[in-house]
Amino acid sequence: MTSMIVRRVLPDEMSAVSALRETAYRADGLLKANPDYVQALRDLGTDGRGEVLVAADGDQLLGTIMFEPWHDHSELARGADEAEVRAFAVAPQARGRGVGKLLVEALVERAREEGVSHVLLFTHPEMVSAQYVYRARGFERFSERDWEPIPGMRLLAYRLTLKD
Repeated sequence: MTSMIVRRVLPDEMSAVSALRETAYRADGLLKANPDYVQALRDLGTDGRGEVLVAADGDQLLGTIMFEPWHDHSELARGADEAEVRAFAVAPQARGRGVGKLLVEALVERAREEGVSHVLLFTHPEMVSAQYVYRARGFERFSERDWEPIPGMRLLAYRLTLKD
C-alpha cells in the first residue's frame, strides 16, 4: 500500500487536476450559480502564476490546492505580504481521509517559505467542510473582504496570520 503525499503538480497532470477541480465543485453544487466559472477554475495555474500542489496516493490524484502570491490582478491579496489559496478541491471519493488537511498544511508551509504574513482565501458559504479545515488550521473570518463577484453569489473571506 502506498501512502499519500503532497507535492507540486507534474506538467502532464494539469488536465487531470482541472478535471478533479471541476468534478469536486460540481459534486458540491458550487458551479450552479456561475457556470461560466468552470473555465477559469480549470485554467488556474496553467499560466505559470501560482503553484499548484496535489495530494497523491501512488499515481492517483486525490486533491489539489493552489498557492498564489500577490500580483497586480489578485482577487483578494492586496500586497506583497499576502498570498491566496485558490482552487482547493478534494475528489469526492477521497473525502474524509485527511486530504484537505494535508493540502492546506502544505500550502501554509509554502507561504512560510515565501515569507508572507497573511494567507487569504474566499469560500462559498456552502463549503462547510472546507471552512472546518480552514478554521482547524487557524484561519479566521475576515468579513471586511467578503466579495460578491456576481449578484447573489457571496464569497466569504478567511485569513491566516503567519507573522505581523
